[in-house]
Amino acid sequence: MIKIDNLTRRYGDFTAVDAVSFQIERGQIVGLLGHNGAGKTTIMRMLTGFLEPTSGSILVDERVMGRDTAAIQRRIGYLPENCPAWPEMTVIEFLDYQAMLHDVPAEGRSQAIAQAIRRTALKEKAAQPIQTLSRGYRQRVGVAQAILHSPDIIILDEPTNGLDPTQILQMRGLIRELAHSATVIVSTHILQEVQAVCERVLILRAGRKVVDARLDELQRDARLLVTLDQDEASARPVLQRIGGVSEVRLLGASAGRYQYALEADESVTPAVSRAINQAGLSLYGLLREQRTLEAVFAEVNAAAAVEVPRAA
Repeated sequence: MIKIDNLTRRYGDFTAVDAVSFQIERGQIVGLLGHNGAGKTTIMRMLTGFLEPTSGSILVDERVMGRDTAAIQRRIGYLPENCPAWPEMTVIEFLDYQAMLHDVPAEGRSQAIAQAIRRTALKEKAAQPIQTLSRGYRQRVGVAQAILHSPDIIILDEPTNGLDPTQILQMRGLIRELAHSATVIVSTHILQEVQAVCERVLILRAGRKVVDARLDELQRDARLLVTLDQDEASARPVLQRIGGVSEVRLLGASAGRYQYALEADESVTPAVSRAINQAGLSLYGLLREQRTLEAVFAEVNAAAAVEVPRAA
């Protein structure tokens, strides 16, 4: 549905986005993850047609951004990082104005506004001026304007900014609901938000794409952790002989116990237990590593620390 090819954006000598490519299929919830300044917002601005790429292309179905920008924008609901709003307007007035801009037919406008208010839990604040709302409620108004015209692509930049824990849970539920009828792209620097709602993650660092994977695939790559009473000289030969184990690494030792990481599929676990028992080694721990998004993000940053800096 969405195809990004070698997308690049430069500001003078500074490269904010560096040859990023990816595809997103209909109905996916994709998280754009990275530190502040990684290029997330710049990519979103180019995806929505508000910023022109220096090079590269953006295709939505058969339409090309640049040639068909207006047609693509009609299909997009966008929550920018700092959503602009007229503070003197009430919530209903603002949404009515946004519905008009989105070409929502007059006969269906009231229903569209009511549905957006319901989905973002804004009913109690609907008649209040936006300037009287807390940051969390203003954020919900921004989400409401992004979804009121029923777009099939929804792009949310830091959607949980300013929300309290209860509101965050509500927002997560709304994002999952939106994915039933739309493709959702969520940009954030908060790992827990991606872990909670996204099925796929794109990790950016210094303008480059460094990870593109489904979350369940990342977890399947986890290692098998084995804790024994023997050092490498005794344990490594035993572990390396096990069929399906491609690599053995000593992670650390404490109080006479040694922890090893095995690169192996989970199905190898019974064979590992048998081999250790047959070799007469004492087994203190055998479990699958919980490879969370935090662990993947830490690996990316650790690799970055030894990289040669890129040219601007």
